[in-house]
Amino acid sequence: HFEKKGWAESTIVIRFWIIASILALAGLATLKLR
Repeated sequence: HFEKKGWAESTIVIRFWIIASILALAGLATLKLR
């Protein structure tokens, strides 16, 4: 579990949203390049 690593639940959520936003931006960038 993530809790065993000493991570806060908020940190996991923030990291998840950061990765999601980066993937979304990358997807939009590839669509615009086409």
